[in-house]
Amino acid sequence: MTQIPDTPLIIEVSLNGSVKPEQNPNVPYEDEEIVAQAVACMEAGAALVHNHTRDPVFGGSGVMDAESYARPWRKLLKLRPDAILTPTMPGKEGVPVEERYAHITAMAEEGLIAQGLCDPGSFNVSVPGADGAFAPTNLIYRNDMHDSYYYVEACRQLKLGMSISIFEPGFVKFIMSLYRAGKLPPGGIMKFYFGADDQPFGLPPTAAALDAYLEMIAGSALPWLVSSFGDDCVGCGLAEAAIMRGGHVQVGIEPYGGPRQPENVDLVREVVELAGRLGRPIATPEQAAKMMNLPTYPAPFAAAS
Repeated sequence: MTQIPDTPLIIEVSLNGSVKPEQNPNVPYEDEEIVAQAVACMEAGAALVHNHTRDPVFGGSGVMDAESYARPWRKLLKLRPDAILTPTMPGKEGVPVEERYAHITAMAEEGLIAQGLCDPGSFNVSVPGADGAFAPTNLIYRNDMHDSYYYVEACRQLKLGMSISIFEPGFVKFIMSLYRAGKLPPGGIMKFYFGADDQPFGLPPTAAALDAYLEMIAGSALPWLVSSFGDDCVGCGLAEAAIMRGGHVQVGIEPYGGPRQPENVDLVREVVELAGRLGRPIATPEQAAKMMNLPTYPAPFAAAS
C-alpha cells in the first residue's frame, strides 16, 4: 500500500481567470464577489487565493491597473489578514517588462502581497476551431530570459516569495538552473499547469506526466502543486496523484473545464474531501506560508491593520 505523506495539503483557489459569466454565472469579478468567495473558500480550506481583474491578459494594453486588484484585497485582508494573495500579469509583446509587472510592484510596496509572480517562459495562445485543430493566431504569452530574470530579482528585492508558473517543461529547466546555481531567492512554490487537449500548452493531466515533472525537480526542496486547465482536477485523478506524492492542489473556476458550472467553494470542498479520504491534513495559511518559506508573512498591510 502506498504511504500517503502527512505533510499538510496546500489548496489554492483560482477564482476567475478568463471565464465569463455566460460560461459560468458563479464566476466573481465585482469586488464584493471576490471578497465573499475568497473568504468562503478560505473557510472551506483554501490557503492561497488567486484572481484576475477585468484587465485582459491577452490582447489588451499590456498594463494592468493595480487599484483594480487592491480594492477587493484591502477588504479581504481586513477580514482574513492571513490570506496569501497572488495576481496575474499581461503577456503582450512590445511592452517593457517593468510596465507589465508594475501592478505587482505597486501592491508589494503597499504591503498587500507576500508572494509575487514568476512566469519563466513563453507559449503560443490559441483555441481549437470547429474541426478541433488549433486556430492560427499571432498571440504569444511572452516571457524571454531577460523577463524571467526580472521576475526573480523583483521578488528578491521586494521580499516576496515566488509563485512560479510552469506551463511547459522548459520553464522548469530555467528555475532548476537557478536552483543548482544557488541563485533562487528565498520562498516559493512551483505550480505545474497541465492542459487538456483543447489547451495549447502543457503536459496532459495524468500521473505519468506529473512524474515527468517530479523527475525534473528531483533533489530540490521546492514545494509544488498541480492544476488542470480545461479539465476537472479532482475528477481526472490529477489531484489524487499529487496528494499521494506529497504535492499540493489548485482548483477554481479559472482552470476548471468539466461539464458543470460549479462554485469556487464547491471545488475547494471536493479537494478537502479527497484529502480526508487519503489521510492528508489541510494546511492553514500560516502553515502554507511556512512551507513556502515566504520571506514576509503576513503581508505588511495585514499586519498593520
